[in-house]
Amino acid sequence: MQSASQTSSALPLYVQISELLIRDIAAGRLIDGERLPPEREMAEELGISIGTLRKALADLTEKGLLERIQGSGNYIRQGGTNESVYAMFRLELLSGGGLPRADILNVKRMSKPDDLPAFGTSDEGTRIRRLRYLNDVMIAVEEIWLDGDSGIVKQELLSDSLYRFYQKQLGFWIVRAEDRVTIKDVPDWAPDSFSKAPGTITGYIERFSWADRPKPVEYSRTWFDTDKAHYVQRLK
Repeated sequence: MQSASQTSSALPLYVQISELLIRDIAAGRLIDGERLPPEREMAEELGISIGTLRKALADLTEKGLLERIQGSGNYIRQGGTNESVYAMFRLELLSGGGLPRADILNVKRMSKPDDLPAFGTSDEGTRIRRLRYLNDVMIAVEEIWLDGDSGIVKQELLSDSLYRFYQKQLGFWIVRAEDRVTIKDVPDWAPDSFSKAPGTITGYIERFSWADRPKPVEYSRTWFDTDKAHYVQRLK
């Protein structure tokens, strides 16, 4: 189990822990009926306080994914809701799960270039380029375009979850997305720290995302390292 991130762009610590456990449950790394380690042991392993851990466990209990039995412990329960900040984030470590986080490379508002497919209602958009991680493993580079009519993006307010940022700062929620998964060359702007050099063929995801409007408000493209992560879509 990985320690939680405390960077300025990170989600609150208890949300990070809740999200990590939700993704581990979805990936089958935590199974129905499994007893979690004692709370003090978990908190020490994660590098957080007992109070923070208990807030995360309370969130899981509210979602029906955890049963807390006085004097016995905390037990995983399948069948609850897997609603989470990262419900639409489909990349997982090869071993399953992993807590997503991101490093921002740059943010720029500009005219939409000709190579972008049609989306939104404005001729302008905000381009966000990021490095993506699962736990501490760098797995992808991504480029997100938010339609110019959807609001002003201030880099200092961005969090690891853009969808949470949209909700909290811009007043809308992404309600559905369409993914197209294939392979493509790593872009020339990928930093040297990324595990795949520019021009290397790797996994590729194009996504259109909708809010409560007829046209997509966001278009993104993600190049992911298939030696470290895979795309997972679970149907229920």
